[in-house]
Amino acid sequence: MRKLIVFTLFTLFCVSATAILIPVYTGEASWYGKWHHGKTMANCEPFDMYAMTAASKSLPLGCFVEVTNLENGNTCKVEITDRGPYVEGRVIDVSYGVAEVLEMTEQGVVEVRIEVIAW
Repeated sequence: MRKLIVFTLFTLFCVSATAILIPVYTGEASWYGKWHHGKTMANCEPFDMYAMTAASKSLPLGCFVEVTNLENGNTCKVEITDRGPYVEGRVIDVSYGVAEVLEMTEQGVVEVRIEVIAW
C-alpha cells in the first residue's frame, strides 16, 4: 500500500511539473525579415530571414516551440534565437521563413498558439 501511495504522489508530481514546464499560450505574432537580415541576434549569430527562428522576450534562447496560426491552422516548429517583440501586445516575432509557412506575410500580424516542445 505504501508503494502505491508513493507511486501515485510521484505520478501527480510529474504531471504537475510537466504542465508547468510546457507552457501553451496564445497571442499576437508578427514577423521580421529583410531589414534585420544578417544582423546579430541575441544568440550572437547572424539573423537569417529564411531560417525557422523566432524572437521571444521570456522563452529561453535555444528552446523550440510549435507556432500555430489560429486563422488557418498552419504550424511550424521554430527555435527561439532572439529577443523581442518590442511592440506591446505581441507575444512572438517570427522570421520571414516561418511567416511564409504560417501564411501570415500579407497580414503581418496574426493570432497564434505557442507550445514549448523542447527546452
